[in-house]
Amino acid sequence: MNILNVLRVSYRSLGRNKLRSFLTMLGIIIGVAAVIAMLAIGQGASDAVQQQIAGLGTNVVIVFPFASRQGVVRFQAGSTSRLTESDADAIRAQCPAVEYVTPVVRVVAQIIAGAQNWQTQVMGVYPDFEEIRNWPVQAGGYFTDTDERTAAKVCLLGQTVADNLFGSGSVPLGATVQIRNLPFKVVGVLASKGQSAMGQDNDDIVIAPFSTVQQKLAGTIYANLLFASAISSRAVSTAVDEISQFLRIKHNLRPWQSDDFTVRTQTEIASTADATTKTMTMLLASVAAISLIVGGIGIMNIMLVSVTERTREIGIRMAVGARGADVLTQFLVEAMSLSLAGGIIGVVLGVLTSKFVSNLQKWPIVISPQSIALAFAFAAVIGIFFGWYPARKAANLNPIEALRYE
Repeated sequence: MNILNVLRVSYRSLGRNKLRSFLTMLGIIIGVAAVIAMLAIGQGASDAVQQQIAGLGTNVVIVFPFASRQGVVRFQAGSTSRLTESDADAIRAQCPAVEYVTPVVRVVAQIIAGAQNWQTQVMGVYPDFEEIRNWPVQAGGYFTDTDERTAAKVCLLGQTVADNLFGSGSVPLGATVQIRNLPFKVVGVLASKGQSAMGQDNDDIVIAPFSTVQQKLAGTIYANLLFASAISSRAVSTAVDEISQFLRIKHNLRPWQSDDFTVRTQTEIASTADATTKTMTMLLASVAAISLIVGGIGIMNIMLVSVTERTREIGIRMAVGARGADVLTQFLVEAMSLSLAGGIIGVVLGVLTSKFVSNLQKWPIVISPQSIALAFAFAAVIGIFFGWYPARKAANLNPIEALRYE
């Protein structure tokens, strides 16, 4: 049987009931579109998380205060802290694998500049923060070690803060801003780092000397966490071991006592975030794949109805010489045509949906050719798998009984 004739007959058969054919394809359309959209959003989120973690800096090691326990009540990590500035200074002196280190203290405050105000996070750090986080300035410069020792009231503004207080594109070097009624001189504007994978604005921040924020804004003797940087990528694991062993000694922890801190590396954070993102992506893609299976069942049902409606037609074809294989091919082609047409529409709809979600929620997306090919191939397999039984049933009809069918 000529393949062009098969396609022509299939097109005419499906065209007789356009609405029914479209409704049959709908399950495939939704399934393919959902697979494309979920994989695009999931891959985009994964890439954005990796970029964000890479933006933490080079060879970064982060020390968090561990969860505390009082009696039988356990508090979340960071609820209390025994990390101090002296810990950071001692790590720098006692851990050879550590090149830079800074304690970090954070507060949320209202920043006022003239008639404008903006609420943001104020982070107190050492000047080493620039090297650890690989966060250069766009204009001006970082504060100095002298500023840190004297608790000078100087600060650097993130790009978002500078834009909201002084206008877009402004460079407010030397300007004065009020932070909790204290005047701070702006000595620099940080280079833009953009949004995180979760939509958080990295540039919505103010950086100031650790001693200034700790003493004059936070009023605490503790640090929220410590940032450190190993001397090389190969020395990261060594730096982790040195920091862990040193802090246990410094905090007077006995061998049977648990750490009152947690040390995490850039690689560990990236691996955890990537695993979580992949799990969610696969979960959503699996749900989308179920739509494809439901669509395939719809194709099988409609093809069975079509076989019943066209029983006499099948009998006439067999009577004039058509073989069972020809009838089988005819109905398989019709089932695949429905599935592939739905796949094409689904791919287009999935790409448009991904872009719409990206524009609406400001989420990153990555539409890869592999995901499109996977969804399209899945649609083709669905057409063959669920079209086989109706096609086989049509091919096995008895020609005489088919001719007598009313």
